[in-house]
Amino acid sequence: MDIIVAGDFCPRDRVTDLLDRGDYKSVFGEVKDIISNADYSIVNFECPITIGGEKPIEKCGPNLQCSEKGVEAIKWAGFDCVTLANNHFLDYGKEGVGNTLEACNKYGVDYVGGGNNLQETSRILYKEIEDKTLAIINCCEHEFSIATDKTAGSNPLNPIQQYYSIQQAKEKADYVLVIVHGGNEHYQLPSPQMQETYRFFVDAGADAVVNHHQHCYSGYEVYSGRPIFYGLGNFCFDWEGKRNSMWNEGYLIRLSFGDEFKFEIIPYRQCDDTPGISLLAKDQYDKSIRKLNDIIINKQHLVSSYNSFIDSSSNLCAEFSPYSNRILNALCRHHLLPSFMNRNKRRLILAYIQCESHLPKVIKYLKK
Repeated sequence: MDIIVAGDFCPRDRVTDLLDRGDYKSVFGEVKDIISNADYSIVNFECPITIGGEKPIEKCGPNLQCSEKGVEAIKWAGFDCVTLANNHFLDYGKEGVGNTLEACNKYGVDYVGGGNNLQETSRILYKEIEDKTLAIINCCEHEFSIATDKTAGSNPLNPIQQYYSIQQAKEKADYVLVIVHGGNEHYQLPSPQMQETYRFFVDAGADAVVNHHQHCYSGYEVYSGRPIFYGLGNFCFDWEGKRNSMWNEGYLIRLSFGDEFKFEIIPYRQCDDTPGISLLAKDQYDKSIRKLNDIIINKQHLVSSYNSFIDSSSNLCAEFSPYSNRILNALCRHHLLPSFMNRNKRRLILAYIQCESHLPKVIKYLKK
């Protein structure tokens, strides 16, 4: 059983123009055979479909969208399934969710991880392939797309719930694939917590774990005989201003389930000088991937790299400051304006955030 898994697909800019003209070959021509020849192919659909009149939700970051051509295009490319648990699926509310589900049904594309309520989003997708059953579980980290018991959106990452889903899937399926959307954007390594969580999924019975979201590729490891891929990179995500960077590189994964588990990395470059996806020689990735893998399997190095990343990130104190623009925040950072984040305040905020009992209260308060 050969399964292809791809990262984030969001048709924008030049790719939108090609899809509107029906020129799918210019976008997917080099990878179509790889995708179509697999027994089952999966891609992350990173934006909802809008028809007209849908309103964007209030959130941090951009509200992404595409037309029905997005689903038609990935069907042409050979994809059989889309994962919908991601941080943009709810960008245009329940209407965008409904449009996307309808388009998937129209073009005969399976979906998992998204729906009209939490019960729908958490459903396991079972597929009969070569007299074997594959179970697919899809979830994402908590941002602005999460479904509730009564509202549409994506299936949230919750290791306890995913544990039960994996146990349920193991009773009905021969193989279990867990696909997660999470991680720190533009950081090429997993956090220690991510590694711990994904290894836990393998301990619970997952046969492979695949992650995407960071807009850059990461490495992988084989843990207890099962592969964990920590970031596939963008599959097709054109964005002016982000070209000639790690944004434009990624890889497909070919998973071969059977008596012996095998996998293959298929690297490519996407939406750089020209829109579309171009295959790369594997030796161009080997050195970079090995370097990432060496860090991933060494706990001390992984923690050190993550701490360095955190230290180099933007000053989060500014996010909690009452100063509302760059100039005032800059003056505060240079001690030319008083800081409202004294030691007692920092300790109080830390107590609320790091305590499992306090954090839900903070989240509910901020939502209100």
